[in-house]
Amino acid sequence: MNAALPETPPAWLEVVREKVESLRYGVVQIVVHDARVTLIERTEKTKFDDVPVTHPGKPRRT
Repeated sequence: MNAALPETPPAWLEVVREKVESLRYGVVQIVVHDARVTLIERTEKTKFDDVPVTHPGKPRRT
């Protein structure tokens, strides 16, 4: 498939760019149906890299 790219980018491309640029850590998913972008989802996650992992109900080893 060698279709030429349109001269102006599609509107969904700017939406994806905005979602990626404002995301610190997470996922941007693009859903395609019949070769057309139909849905863009953003899931943002919060990481705590410097917090020790503890399990409820289990004594903590020292």
